[in-house]
Amino acid sequence: MNITAFAIEKNRITIMLLLSVMLTGLAIYSSLSRDSMPPYSVRVANIVTSFPGASPARVELLVSDKVEKVAQELPELKELTSTSRTGISVVTVTLKDEVQQDQMQAVWDRLRRKITLIDGLPQGLHPDLQDDGIGDVYGIVVGITSDGFSYAEMKEYADKIKDDLIKIPEAAKVALGGSQEERVFVEFDNARLKEYGLSSSQLQSIITSTNILSAGGAVIVGDQRIILEPTGNFNAIDDIKNMLVPVKGGKQLVKLGDITTVRKSYIDPAVQIVRINGKEGVSMHVNLKKDANMILLGNKINDVISKWEKILPVGLELSRISSLDIYIDDKIKGFVANLMQSIGIVLVVMLVFLGLRTGFVIASLIPIVTITTLLVMGVMKIGLNQVTLAALIMALGMLVDNAIVVAETIMVKMEAGIKAKRAAIEAGSELFMPLLISTLTTSAAFLAFYMSPTSMGDIVGPIFVVITIALLSSWLIALTVITLFCCSFLKVKPQDSNNLDMIARVILTLKNIYRRILKVALNHKAKVLVLIFSLFCTALFGFNYVQFLFFPDSDRNMVTVDINLPSGTKIETTTDVVKKIEQYVQATLHVNTQRLTGVVGWSSYVGQGPESYDLGYSREQADSSYAHILENTSYFYERHKVIKKIEACCYKK
Repeated sequence: MNITAFAIEKNRITIMLLLSVMLTGLAIYSSLSRDSMPPYSVRVANIVTSFPGASPARVELLVSDKVEKVAQELPELKELTSTSRTGISVVTVTLKDEVQQDQMQAVWDRLRRKITLIDGLPQGLHPDLQDDGIGDVYGIVVGITSDGFSYAEMKEYADKIKDDLIKIPEAAKVALGGSQEERVFVEFDNARLKEYGLSSSQLQSIITSTNILSAGGAVIVGDQRIILEPTGNFNAIDDIKNMLVPVKGGKQLVKLGDITTVRKSYIDPAVQIVRINGKEGVSMHVNLKKDANMILLGNKINDVISKWEKILPVGLELSRISSLDIYIDDKIKGFVANLMQSIGIVLVVMLVFLGLRTGFVIASLIPIVTITTLLVMGVMKIGLNQVTLAALIMALGMLVDNAIVVAETIMVKMEAGIKAKRAAIEAGSELFMPLLISTLTTSAAFLAFYMSPTSMGDIVGPIFVVITIALLSSWLIALTVITLFCCSFLKVKPQDSNNLDMIARVILTLKNIYRRILKVALNHKAKVLVLIFSLFCTALFGFNYVQFLFFPDSDRNMVTVDINLPSGTKIETTTDVVKKIEQYVQATLHVNTQRLTGVVGWSSYVGQGPESYDLGYSREQADSSYAHILENTSYFYERHKVIKKIEACCYKK
């Protein structure tokens, strides 16, 4: 007994299995992970070495070249690039595509040991291998700004909000942007130090040696080993002020606070300055956990924002800076809309050519296959993202073919006078292998995506997997459920060739035209082959004029501005340039009561870009001459207008 006969003979089992799959699929759909892109392997790491005060030429000669030579000894190395700027060296290491995800950590650890043993580096330099967090996307960004509050007060609230954000189960990490590091500054007058018989270097040595924390050993008490932790290190600023300093050759002791000014403050200049809608602020970048739901994360972040908006004092304001969750939600809603449109189009076409009953039978395949595909995706831990949604949309147009072929074959047999049940079983038996081969060959067209060994293969590989699941589900359901529906619902009368309806006559006319064209082609085989070959060569030639773009431009309603001033430019100067652009945006592009479209909000990052908020953006090392502006537009189609106006502002003569 073939599967078609089983589905029809055991129709109750078939219906129960169908209902079970539908209900389970709908339940799994709500639990599927939702993110912008599929997970992928990042085979890149940066070796960063700080060399304060050194020129780019000295950085390259004394640091970058030496680090490169050591990194080149790595057998797994694919590509090596370096950037040498004032005071910093960045060497980027890219591994071969053959290196798997579970092997990379061992490779990075081996490279980390190598760079710690580099000979000939200037004293005090320690190259740092940064392999953690590369490729992470911080899709949701929240910003806090102040009006009338000091930076310290604003930062205190930002830390508390960060604590609430990291408690969200779907949040993996929360990174602060614009967070300035605190330092303790000891200010002194050289002349006064001289009166006490001290120099600045001696004072530095005394402070450093006092704050050394050395091992205190351990004592054994019964069965317990108790570690001794010595005191003497600085725990508060008063500890520093009250530290005793030997002066006048060690004959006298004075408090450090009596001969110097000790204060706690933030480093100046700041490494990164964050401005939100024209005001200085602090940004909080939230990263999604693996296999978690970005939309659910966004909803919970909204709850945190709502909570803090009620308790924040007047003058402090919270706002969304980047919202990848909204973008993903729109994509999923777009897929559902495409699904409904597909069902509607199939119904209309089938109603015109095959009738009402046949139209509904064939159209039923689309939601059944879609839900089945979602069920299998859930079992295989494949989430919803831009790639899998694109694959599902592509599959919508292909999966209905199996149902059309099956239904049409059954109808032809019923028109020939064969009973519905026998017609369905015979059609299923005849079409089993042809439809399977057709399904597999269509699926194989996307196999190259899956077999790519690069990171791009990780990203686009799910296209092959999802389309294969959808097409195989379509094949199986067409031979079982659709044949059962055809057997149960189709009412086809044997056709009288002398009494055809209008649609049948149109189809018969098209068949006759096709027969005549086919006869002409078979009678002139050589000419037809030459024509086909000529068209093929023309197509190959035309490929040279077709623009190749693997991924289209992002359709997020977002505009980014990168500002690169001459190397060594002060961060204050870069900030002034950013402020001028912000003033222009505020005056000419910002949405208000009179201007309904344009820029709804923006954030600026001076000195260092933000954490990666999109797959296409990669954060670089801090540079005082660099700034990045992120602008959110009211609609996607407003981007081009905004870009033209920003360019006119920045490049006007």
